[in-house]
Amino acid sequence: MKNICRISMVGLVFALLNCQSVNYNKMFYEDAQPEKISDQFTFTEGPSSDKQGNVYFTDQPNDKIYYWDWKTNKVIEFLGKTGRANGTHFDKDGNLITCSDDQGEIWRISKDKKVEVILKGFEGKRFNGPNDVWNDSSGGMYFTDPLYKRDYWVDFKQEIAHKSLYYRTKEGKTVKLETFVQPNGIVGSEIFKKLYISDIDAGKTYVYDILGEGKLSERRLFCEMGSDGMTLDKHGNLYLTGKGVHIFNLKGKKLYHIPIEEEWTSNVTFGGENNNVLFITASKSVYTLRTKVRGVK
Repeated sequence: MKNICRISMVGLVFALLNCQSVNYNKMFYEDAQPEKISDQFTFTEGPSSDKQGNVYFTDQPNDKIYYWDWKTNKVIEFLGKTGRANGTHFDKDGNLITCSDDQGEIWRISKDKKVEVILKGFEGKRFNGPNDVWNDSSGGMYFTDPLYKRDYWVDFKQEIAHKSLYYRTKEGKTVKLETFVQPNGIVGSEIFKKLYISDIDAGKTYVYDILGEGKLSERRLFCEMGSDGMTLDKHGNLYLTGKGVHIFNLKGKKLYHIPIEEEWTSNVTFGGENNNVLFITASKSVYTLRTKVRGVK
């Protein structure tokens, strides 16, 4: 990656960009900077926090799921043979939902590691490769299905021509909501009644109003930036990823950029005891950053 910032003072680590509604000192500690927790991976993705604040994430090329234990600040292997899990999110019952794209599936994994394949395709056709997922409190889930052909796929044949956003109801019915160039990162909030989705190849992130279970308003452009993964804090600020972490306020104004010294920053979420630690997956490494804000549950 070009133009990586190599700096030690947090006043320089964060590029303050047109900050309007949120004061810098209200979000970040002056003595805090991203801490590399581990660099033992091939490509990290899909972080999501459980109810205790531990963060689960994937190393897709190695077909493993790990978790960061905030009490010990250690990374522990949770599961191998994950169906090449990518994006993840916990459902309302504490199960880990994974976009396991080896066979174009979505899995439900319990804390005792019991695996159930809950979705294999749409209208009798294999998904391209589910990428990211967000579960609502009713038991439904929104997920993206782009197409990134993997070298480990065997005899893959594209069966769905479009790349779309879907909703699976709590009863198990799946509906296609909208088609994009290459839908990727997704996150929602029932507090703000918003759903965000990135069309990464189009270089755009969109926002919807959540009107009901699987019911969305017309999409609106949120910002002119695509994103691999994303998260929200309690103020409604949206965190996008790519070359580091980019933070936008509710109106789509860019506030900050957090540089990460990796080739690619894939995803981000909040975790820790008080849900105020930014957990960042970036290429071969994972990082944490203590903040003064909390993520949206």
